[in-house]
Amino acid sequence: MYRFLLTRQWVILTLIALVLIPAMVELGFWQLHRHEHRVAQNGRISRALAADPVPAERLTSPGHEVPRSDLYRRVSARGTFDTRHEVVVRRRTNADDEVGFHVLTPFVLTDGKVLLVNRGWVPADGPQTAFPEIPAAPRGKITVTGRLMADETSAASGIKDVRGLPDRQIMLISSGQQAASLGKQVLGGYIEQTSPEPRDGSPELIGEPDHSGIGPHMAYAVQWWLFAAGVPVGWVVLVRRERRDRAAAPASPAEEKTPTAV
Repeated sequence: MYRFLLTRQWVILTLIALVLIPAMVELGFWQLHRHEHRVAQNGRISRALAADPVPAERLTSPGHEVPRSDLYRRVSARGTFDTRHEVVVRRRTNADDEVGFHVLTPFVLTDGKVLLVNRGWVPADGPQTAFPEIPAAPRGKITVTGRLMADETSAASGIKDVRGLPDRQIMLISSGQQAASLGKQVLGGYIEQTSPEPRDGSPELIGEPDHSGIGPHMAYAVQWWLFAAGVPVGWVVLVRRERRDRAAAPASPAEEKTPTAV
């Protein structure tokens, strides 16, 4: 009755089904893990943004690599901006996806160490090779507050660290590179300034990271598991259809021939 399952066609079809089921189950768990990672990440960012600011030197130091657990932590520092050594970070976009520059200004602390401060976004007034017009930073000793960020790398950001750029232009924010350029001790990572806010709205402060959405990963996980459950159901349906079709098919000439009476 089911001898057709031993045919080459059905053996191949059955093997494909046996491979698809665990593969789809695994893809479902992969999407589930992505969902859990996003939920955990959103919670960590939310807690970091809601926490009271702490002194920057409590979380970072020269040569320090900012861990993921400290990303977006609100930190504060007191010192003065060193605008003579200010640089701009090329090809950065604002909230409206306009291409311009980020303004990176060394902030000299009271103990002589330097904290890199991303003061925000400014438009490109001309070609990318031209240094943009940058509003002056506050003068004198002030307290600056911002979100702690890790040094940027090509591997993590996907941005190629191009060499031979115009003077005072960089592609990636690296405390190590700036320490070598300044000849001073630079705290690891940098901060995205949140206060004081510029009086005329420029540079345009960088907005908070998106930490509200969780994405469609859970829905994708359920879909993969439904697909996995549907494979054996589909296989059974095909088997029953094949059996019914074979039973309804006319018998072969050899089978239709009846014995002749002697």
